[in-house]
Amino acid sequence: MDNSSNFDEISDPGYQPSPSSLDQNDQSTVETPGYSTMSGDSFMFGRTYSETSAFSDPIDENSYSSEPSPSHWPVTKSVAQNQAMPGRQAMKQQKQDADDQESVDLELEMMKERFSKLLLGEDMSGGGQGVCTAVTISNAITNLYATVFGQNLRLEPLKPEKKSMWKREMDCLLSVCDYIVEFIPKSQNLRDGTALEVMESIPRSDIYINLPALRKLNAMLIEVLDSFKDTEFWYAEQGSMSSNSTLSGSFRRVIIQRKEEKWWVPVPFVPPGGLSEKSRKLLRHKRDCANQIHKAAMAINGSILAEMEIPDTYMASLPKSGRASLGDTIYRYLYTADKFSPDHLLNCLNLASEHEALELADRVEASMYTWRRKACLSHSKSSWDMVKDLMSDTDRTDKNHDLAERAETLLFCLKQRYPELSQTSLDTCKIQYNQDVGQAILESYSRVLEGLAFNIVAWIEDVLFVDKSVRSQDQ
Repeated sequence: MDNSSNFDEISDPGYQPSPSSLDQNDQSTVETPGYSTMSGDSFMFGRTYSETSAFSDPIDENSYSSEPSPSHWPVTKSVAQNQAMPGRQAMKQQKQDADDQESVDLELEMMKERFSKLLLGEDMSGGGQGVCTAVTISNAITNLYATVFGQNLRLEPLKPEKKSMWKREMDCLLSVCDYIVEFIPKSQNLRDGTALEVMESIPRSDIYINLPALRKLNAMLIEVLDSFKDTEFWYAEQGSMSSNSTLSGSFRRVIIQRKEEKWWVPVPFVPPGGLSEKSRKLLRHKRDCANQIHKAAMAINGSILAEMEIPDTYMASLPKSGRASLGDTIYRYLYTADKFSPDHLLNCLNLASEHEALELADRVEASMYTWRRKACLSHSKSSWDMVKDLMSDTDRTDKNHDLAERAETLLFCLKQRYPELSQTSLDTCKIQYNQDVGQAILESYSRVLEGLAFNIVAWIEDVLFVDKSVRSQDQ
């Protein structure tokens, strides 16, 4: 029988081979290509064929060709590398996908935590004893600023992960302002000509004006930090300089100043000959820009705090008289001076520290509201008393009102002289008891930007001071 007929008989599914039907000397059946290829289909077919022939008699191994089949031929090195490359790429892609998924999961968990704290009012017990939503968002913005910028104590670009964290979470917190609106009347005409007055929602005026300005200030501050990439100055940690005995006088002065004020801030270093003129001009320009940003943020923060309602707890804690709050010396100057000069008064007081300035600001502010309250009470008269005052020829001047105005002028001058002054007791009380979410967001956002701008100005001043000291020594 020829090869083709023999193959047809063997490949018949119903055919059961017997030992007599297989010629041990005939090797044409095993040399057929149909049994030597090991593709996917042929492998499945071969496995099925072996199962169907499991009940047949065993076949002698000598009846097959001694020549190895193509599936058992040795694989060359190039083929092995080509087969291994897709595997490595797949594993690398899987690892990258796993890392991306892990990052997404971490961000999702973090957002869940933020959202839960906002809903619970920072009361993790869930008992409803948490603070209001306004205070929660204000604390969230303050804590986010401390997390992102708390360790950034030098003039250098913000790390990419910190920058993305600040942008992502601030966008989430500020998105609340998109839904804070106010309603105004609007005329609408129907098809039949009837005019109707409907209420239209628009963004609240304080948010519409201040929020874009704060976003712009934020972008400008990040841009200032990003510009400090390849600088001529560098920093040394405080611990690494304690054992250095070859420091110049300028560096010693900076270190001593840091020990007294902010010893944890790293000290800047400049080249032996000082900074170049181009770098010095650029630093001064950035300092002026950061200073203007600081003033703008401080003005926005002051306007928002002024619009907040004064809590009843603060009014209840005021002293009965402004004189008891200020003391006899300051009260006598406010009361008797014909031409009041707040600068002259502050020069006479000779405040030695920031703590004393803040204490004076609290006392002046308390006396100011005490006199304002007395002025309001004195004006609440009956109608007959008001008629008698109008008919009187005497020009009566309310002294409480004048004292309150002078106290306000003194407080303003004090804050101008000490721009880094911390918040007064009234400001802290307003933030603590504020329930307006829009005002809480604007106040906290402007406050953290004000602090960042002030720090940038101070860091630039340190670099310029060291540069000036090094140049003066060279001369």
